[in-house]
Amino acid sequence: MVLQCAMIGLDPKEIPGKRPASKLLDMRLRAEKNRLKIEHSIIDGLRPVLERMLRDNADIRSIIPGVIRQVRDAKGLPTIRITVPTTNGWKGIALSAGARQELFISTAAGKDELAAMIKAALDNG
Repeated sequence: MVLQCAMIGLDPKEIPGKRPASKLLDMRLRAEKNRLKIEHSIIDGLRPVLERMLRDNADIRSIIPGVIRQVRDAKGLPTIRITVPTTNGWKGIALSAGARQELFISTAAGKDELAAMIKAALDNG
């Protein structure tokens, strides 16, 4: 759109009803009521699980997927393992489709309670 505006000599900021590019980017990077941050790629099959977790559990403030690394032992359906506590929740590792991905889960829930939430989201798929 910016290119089209430049071609006809208009400033895209002056077009009524259009959002600035920064607003569009903000909207694209968040999902499930602004609680799942989609800044990086998400490994195959994991996004629906994360969205179910957020939909079914109000205790989870947000989930931020992190770095993806290739591994040999990540085959089949997605699995999520909770690893260590963080300042505002837990760090987890998701395995699926030959890759592992870090997950930063912001919640006040304990490890066992979070494990139950994860199991429910994986089982309901």
